[in-house]
Amino acid sequence: MRSLNRLGAQPASLPLAADDVLEFHAARLMLLMEFCGTSGRIDGLTKMAKLDFFARYPDFFDIARAAEAAQADGMVPLPNDNRTVEAAMVRHHYGPWDKRYYHVLSHLEAKALISVTKEGKSFRLALTPLGRERAKQLAARPSFTTLVGRLKQIKATFGRKSGTYLKDMIYRLFDQEVSRREMGKVIEQ
Repeated sequence: MRSLNRLGAQPASLPLAADDVLEFHAARLMLLMEFCGTSGRIDGLTKMAKLDFFARYPDFFDIARAAEAAQADGMVPLPNDNRTVEAAMVRHHYGPWDKRYYHVLSHLEAKALISVTKEGKSFRLALTPLGRERAKQLAARPSFTTLVGRLKQIKATFGRKSGTYLKDMIYRLFDQEVSRREMGKVIEQ
């Protein structure tokens, strides 16, 4: 993963995927904190990763949202055939994870866009005032309209749930796709 600032040295003939660009992931996480957090804050890496999982895997989010509604209504969720995945994640000890999180979060902290504080056993990730301003600027761009809409739905459905609740739900609902996948293997739909 490389920063846009360093891509100028790359030969123009080499392919470039958004998934390889640091700022692509940084923008998504800033929007996640702004729209899925409480006042631009998410408590815990586990919760951040699980909310990000739903942002990246819209089909899994639709199934999980239907399962939450079914739990309340007694209905059975129906799977969705759409296969769009924004950026793949891997199976980790605590569910879906992206090994790039530490790099991206360090980048955001170094740019004074987020603050990271230890709260008990977990980390509190919060947008700084500058980070909130930049997240709002990103949200206003047409290229982020779909993502922002999805993040608002994720917040409405799972914003009050804990990271552990989300992890357990993902393991329960996506046993074959996530739970039974080998550690470090890419999660596919």
